[in-house]
This record gives sequence, C-alpha cells and structure tokens, in this order.
Amino acid sequence: MGIDSIKSYMSELLKKGQREDGRKIFDYRKIEVEVNPLARACGSARVRIGETEVLVGVKMDVTKPYPDSPDDGTLMVNAELIPLANPDFEPGPPSPQSVELARVVDRGIRESGAIDTAKLCITPKEKVWTVFIDIYPMNDDGNLLDAAALGAIVALKHAYIPKYDEKEEKVLYKELTKEKLPLTCLPVMTTFGKLDGNVFLDASRREEKSYDGRLSIATLENGAISAMQKGEAGTFTEKEVFELLGTAIEKGKELRGLIKKV
Repeated sequence: MGIDSIKSYMSELLKKGQREDGRKIFDYRKIEVEVNPLARACGSARVRIGETEVLVGVKMDVTKPYPDSPDDGTLMVNAELIPLANPDFEPGPPSPQSVELARVVDRGIRESGAIDTAKLCITPKEKVWTVFIDIYPMNDDGNLLDAAALGAIVALKHAYIPKYDEKEEKVLYKELTKEKLPLTCLPVMTTFGKLDGNVFLDASRREEKSYDGRLSIATLENGAISAMQKGEAGTFTEKEVFELLGTAIEKGKELRGLIKKV
C-alpha cells in the first residue's frame, strides 16, 4: 500500500473516530516504564509506548558555570537516532530530527524549572553540577517525543548525585550519594497529530508518515504549559490549540500518575 493509500485509509478511519489499532482518538497505546535499567548511570529509565521503546540515561559532571548564572548548575540534553531503531535514521552527525528531539525534551524541562539548579552549585563562579540527559531510541514506532520526555523525567526523578572528591577534583561515579537530584515539578509531554482536519493523540509510525502536522505540549501539575512545539507543514487553528491544551492537561495527569506509581 503506497503512502497516498495509507493516508487516505487513516483519514477515513479518523473521520469515524477510529484508529488502525482500535484505539480512540485521544488514547495512548500501552505505556510501560522501567526504572534504572542502566547500572552505571546516575539515573535512567526505559519507556515503551506501544512498540516504541526509548532508553534515557542521566549522568552528572562538575563544570564551570556560565558567566550569566554563576550560582546555577546547568542542563544538557542529547539524542542519538540510530538505524537500529528506524531504517530511516542514518549514522553520522546529528540529524535535524535528533536535534529537534533533544531540544523539545530540553525545553519542557528547562522552561518548567523542574531542576532546582541553584542547589547544584558547589562553589559560586567556579564549580557546579551539570546534568546530562542522553536519549537513545531502541525502536521507533512513532511518538518518540512523548516517550523520550517521559523517560527523561522518570530518569531525573530517580537520579542520585555522585560523590565529588574536592581534593582530587574528581567525580566518583561508582559512589552515588543518598542525595537525589533536586526536582521541583514533573513536566510531561503530550503530542498530537493532525490529518485532513482530524486531530489525534500518540501517532504510530504509520500515522506519522501520513499526518499533516504535529503539536507537542509540555504541561505541569498545576495546569501550566511549560513548552510547545509544532512540527511538519500542517497548521492548527486557534480553537484547536486551546482545545488541545485542555486535553494535554488531562493526559498529563494520567502520565504523572504513572510516574508516581513507578
């Protein structure tokens, strides 16, 4: 079945309020979360949304702070898309897709103030903790954004700060302290697709190949929006955006409930 045929098929289903896999318009696929599968990371998580699987690791290092924030720790997010996860991914320098994935996850966390960076300061103007989040999709069956964002916040929630030998100026990664990473909130991402005027949640890979536009919304416990990102050429009306904000807040509650149960 060619791409045009698939798009027509998906569109007809959506008009009837149906999905190829039997889900409703705003249903997620089955979500599974595993905490700290990586023994050498400060914190990690494996997230599965349907057949999509993402591994996220958190590591910390001592660095020099930025001049404009001498008393604050820093955050860096990286995503690596490998052909093992999706044959459309190519080895080599970061692709636009991997850069977007990292930036959208970063923005949802950074703009929410989820990490209390002031508590990551060791010596003002000299030494602070930098939090590195590395995202590794293992299998891409659609909606990497939500899977990566969920994995990132779970990994952060269960991360511990490693010991730092100030005399030797060395991080002792094998000796984690009992001090957890200071989190202030739990931002989660909810991503919608749009095809021929029909909006739906958590696109599968086949749906991603068909949709016209994408809108990702990061929400907080209090209903605030910490980040939004539109992808693809399709547009969303003002009415659609406001309606999706409400749906994102409700779905965010579900995802946050899952995080707290882990």
